[in-house]
Amino acid sequence: MSNQETLLRVEHLCQYFKAGNYVTKAVDDVSFEIKKGEVFGLVGESGCGKTTTGRSIIKLYNITSGDVYFKGVRICAGTQKLKEELKACKDPQRAQELKKQIADAKNDQKNCDKMYSAKLQEETKAKYEALLAKATGEEKTKLQAEYKDAMRKARNTRLVTQIQMIFQDPIASLDPRMTVRETISEGLVIQGERDKNVIDEKVYEMLELVGLVREHASRYPHEFSGGQRQRIGVARSIIMNPELIIADEPVSALDVSVQAQVINLLNDLRDRFGLTILFIAHDLSVVKYFSDRIGVMYYGKMVELADSDELFAYPLHPYTRSLLSAIPLPDPIYEKARKRITYNPLAEHDYSVDKPSFREVRPGHFVQCNEAEYKAIMEKLNGK
Repeated sequence: MSNQETLLRVEHLCQYFKAGNYVTKAVDDVSFEIKKGEVFGLVGESGCGKTTTGRSIIKLYNITSGDVYFKGVRICAGTQKLKEELKACKDPQRAQELKKQIADAKNDQKNCDKMYSAKLQEETKAKYEALLAKATGEEKTKLQAEYKDAMRKARNTRLVTQIQMIFQDPIASLDPRMTVRETISEGLVIQGERDKNVIDEKVYEMLELVGLVREHASRYPHEFSGGQRQRIGVARSIIMNPELIIADEPVSALDVSVQAQVINLLNDLRDRFGLTILFIAHDLSVVKYFSDRIGVMYYGKMVELADSDELFAYPLHPYTRSLLSAIPLPDPIYEKARKRITYNPLAEHDYSVDKPSFREVRPGHFVQCNEAEYKAIMEKLNGK
């Protein structure tokens, strides 16, 4: 996995919300990257910032600070902290540097779609020129029409549309006044698709892919069960042919049997389309089954990150150990002896002087710790 291309890179992401003089640090200095084709699990208790991280990546929020790179292009750049520092800055040289950083961030976000669109147009042109050179008669006329349509779509394509999201609440994320056909096809319409037959066929294809039938296209969200609504949400995301899907607790509101169906569906779609998935959840059993790597969040910060098997075999942060101790198993003997580990950050850490940072303790295994904790972890690992 380490040799694969990095599709998404998040660097020092901060997402703060202000209410009067009070600031809530929903996400505070979170960094990670996702390789092409992998499933990256993001876990933690409710309110730890998992969903906010996903929504910030897909640009539903304007991030406070940090950067998000997708396919090597900066799609999100937080400038709020830079502007605050500039406002208080009295050093002319530093002020000039801050102004340049703010201008660069704005230009990157403004031009990322143009750069991606130009790349798509170039690829489309090369593809159809080769085909048209060999075609004759009616076939050539048909290809010319396809080429014109493909170039129009390439001009209108935005980079961020290559990231799609499956929302946590399947009923709240669907408009009750829109039919399933309108809901699933909305992205295509926004991209400029006007041919009703093309839209209908694409919608029917997506419905069948997620285990529904064509007749469901004319129905409304209230006519479906929770599991079916979530499948509609999945169909809406994959119709755009994305490279990255952010699945925000897609199974948390469903029965256990339906959870398994949706997870298996995502697995099948991952294999079929080569999808990369950011899987947000708080059920560690599901995350272990589905994810290649797992990041653990607590109170807006990333406290541990490792391969799935590594994290379960060697949980190093006390919060991770606390989470793992809460996983129930269908074994009465084990359950009788199982002891919950309570995590108390004030008792576990002394960060008054020695501040923590995100450190690599084993290859690909990172932990939030200070210097004293880092030494203790290394001694423990070397002792093994």
